[in-house]
Amino acid sequence: MRQAAYVSRSTVPATALHASGADPVVTRWVRRTLAADPPRARSLIVTVWGDALSPHGGAVWLARLIRLMAPFGINERSVRTSVFRLARDGWLAATAVGRMSRYALTREGARRFDDAHRRIYTRPPEDWGGTWDLVLADRVTTALRSALRDELRWAGFGELGATTFVRPRVAGQTPPSIMAARGIAGRAITTQTVDAAGPGTLADASNEAWNLRSLAADYRRFLQHFGTVIERFRADDEHSPEHCFVVRTLLIHEYRRVLLRDPMLPAALLPIDWPGAAAYALCRDFYRLTHRRAERHLAAMLASDGEALQPANAAFRMRFGGLPAA
Repeated sequence: MRQAAYVSRSTVPATALHASGADPVVTRWVRRTLAADPPRARSLIVTVWGDALSPHGGAVWLARLIRLMAPFGINERSVRTSVFRLARDGWLAATAVGRMSRYALTREGARRFDDAHRRIYTRPPEDWGGTWDLVLADRVTTALRSALRDELRWAGFGELGATTFVRPRVAGQTPPSIMAARGIAGRAITTQTVDAAGPGTLADASNEAWNLRSLAADYRRFLQHFGTVIERFRADDEHSPEHCFVVRTLLIHEYRRVLLRDPMLPAALLPIDWPGAAAYALCRDFYRLTHRRAERHLAAMLASDGEALQPANAAFRMRFGGLPAA
């Protein structure tokens, strides 16, 4: 069953690779990318849902989703298994209409995607006042501490020990919702502190709390890999809608994988040559180059008899600082 969650190197379909008018250079790039690092079905579906489906209401017929995922080598069985598990884990809710199933985001699933939206598509603020958020979880049970750690990492916290978590405080940030969970509320202490400059301070411990060197290396690999293909799109704005959607999805999927481990530290705490800003700029540029055609492909894949794709919401149009008008 585990193998079903991966793209088989021998079964990458030709659907997106021989689209009418497709650039052969991009075709080869897609083939190599899917073969070299086959994405997990569930993880890629989460990317597609957050990047493409959520702005259009967050609901889709299962048969249409299967069709949408085919160009990535994700077969029908893998899609069905992944969607079932996402529903079981509270991300999605199913509605049956005859023999057909329609899946929509639950309230908790929508919250998770809203959190991801802020991290992926919005540039972090440049200013920082030197204040830190601290979470002290000494009294949280070992069983709950793992879930707490995962949620705090997603919210940008680093670890200074098994029970101490820290992040630079940014105006408007709120404590992660897990802090109100039963068994954690009242046991984990959340506080703030102002750090002084110099050795032995929280700022000095940044590399201990977050592995910035490893993260920078991952950003540079991301830039090298996707920087080659974006030049093809810069040189020619007539790429097929299918290619625009496939490459955009792979771009956001890989960016999300790196970003999940990025605490989005203020510039004052980062190395001068930090590549995170360049990675954000590459995603922004590619999105602006391709969003019209990618949306056209999405609409064609999800259209049903008498049912058109909902218009994208306002948050979608503000991604990466604002997309060009259609």
